Amino acid sequence: MMKMTFHIVTIFPEAFESYLNSSILKRAIENKIILIKFYNPRDFTKDKHRKVDDRPYGGGPGMVMYALPIITAVEKIKKTKPKAKVILFSAQGGQFTNVLAQKVSSVKDIILICGHYEGIDARVTKVLKADEVSIGPYILTGGELPAMVLVDSISRQISGVLGKEESVEEGRVASPEVYTRPEILEYKKKKYRVPKVLLSGNHKKIEEYKAEIVKKYVS
Repeated sequence: MMKMTFHIVTIFPEAFESYLNSSILKRAIENKIILIKFYNPRDFTKDKHRKVDDRPYGGGPGMVMYALPIITAVEKIKKTKPKAKVILFSAQGGQFTNVLAQKVSSVKDIILICGHYEGIDARVTKVLKADEVSIGPYILTGGELPAMVLVDSISRQISGVLGKEESVEEGRVASPEVYTRPEILEYKKKKYRVPKVLLSGNHKKIEEYKAEIVKKYVS
């Protein structure tokens, strides 16, 4: 069974604790299918205050993260994992998709660089030849949430992480509308029923129904 290691460069490693200690990812970590390692840029500074940011050249609001502590952290990882893929989160980056998640799931080591404040010195991308990635057309305060999104979406593509291989929705016809018990839900004097076709036991018709629902949502 393949094991993947996520090397996360962040000044806020504690932000990941709750999510990684819950549900499917917790089980995947306990089963040693995925491994999470943290690298704090503050540990790679040389001043006594462990400073990781400064004012931007050319003026502007906020602070920009230094390049060198991040580069040094990644270099440490690369010494033992020279083929590790480097991803840096940026609002200007390419859109992260499920297709990319599937492609990256075959990599054994992924380095995720989480920016903060007004961003990271642009020379980090150039020096490390990092792939800039965005998880959507909006701005976040840091790269920690995007990193969690990638860890989750990539991990679920790895064999053994989900309970059953067919649980990977993209491997089957998945409907945006799903139902469970009871068959009839009564709420405020109204009855909401499960579509009859889902109760029919006719798998061909059920798959056709799901495909039609998918068309409705994507059209």
